[in-house]
Parts: sequence; C-alpha cells; structure tokens
Amino acid sequence: MSNSYPLDAVDLRLLGLLQQDCAATNQRLAERAGVSPATALRRVKAMVDAGVIERQVAVLNPDAIGAGLIALVEVTLDRQGADWLDAFEAHALPFDEVQQCYRVSPGPDFLLVLQVRDMAAYAELTQRLFTSQANVRNVKAFFSLKRAKFSSRLQLG
Repeated sequence: MSNSYPLDAVDLRLLGLLQQDCAATNQRLAERAGVSPATALRRVKAMVDAGVIERQVAVLNPDAIGAGLIALVEVTLDRQGADWLDAFEAHALPFDEVQQCYRVSPGPDFLLVLQVRDMAAYAELTQRLFTSQANVRNVKAFFSLKRAKFSSRLQLG
C-alpha cells in the first residue's frame, strides 16, 4: 500500500466506526457515518482494495479460550546481516503463537509477542522457535501478569 491514499473526513469516520465494530451492517455503518449505504460500501471497498484496511477480524478473549500466557520476548542473533535477519523472521512468522514480530534497534534484534496456553506450552514453543535456530544468541522473556490494556485501534487524522 502506498502512503498516499487520500483519506478525507468521510473515510476517517468510516475507519473509526469499523475499528469499533467491523461486524456492523453496511446500513448501520452508513447511518453512523452520515452517508448513503452505497457511498459507505463503495468507500470501504476502495480502502480494502488500496490496502488501507488490511483485514477484518474478531478479537478474542485469550483467557476464554485457554491461551492466557503472554510473553514479550527479546531475541538477539549471533549474526545480524540482512540475510540472517530475514531468515529468522521467515522462521518465526509462521508460528501461530507469534502474535507480533518487530525488528528493533538499538538492543536486541527482535521483539516478539507470544500468546500461549501456559508455561509448558511456552517451553515447547521455545524449543521449536529458538533452539532450532543456530543463529539465536540470546532470548530474554518477560511474562505478563496482567493485561491492563489491549487495542488494535489506530489514531486517525
């Protein structure tokens, strides 16, 4: 997606509403945005096509489905060349437990947010994720005691 997609006030209203409830009907979305249903539908489709809207998902409560352990993990690689960084990223991304993956600087090479069932599941994941990677030098994990805030909502305008 290009950074130059022209968002106007109507687009921003629609995006704000979709961030609150992407399951709202087009009719309801149009009402709340103050536009016709045809306009809402056309604009949302255009933003999907342009990549402004990546996907629409349901946000689940991890405790309700038995995935309540969150680990924030710093990963430092032995070698930091572009090929090595790309290789680790390609290895980590397919794991469903890897919720987020960031290349960071300075400090460690990656910061991962992992969501697992419990400590046993975390231990099993680390075997598959880190020890099979000969290029991983150091792993430092922080475990969430409480999720005080979680949001996927982006600031608009």
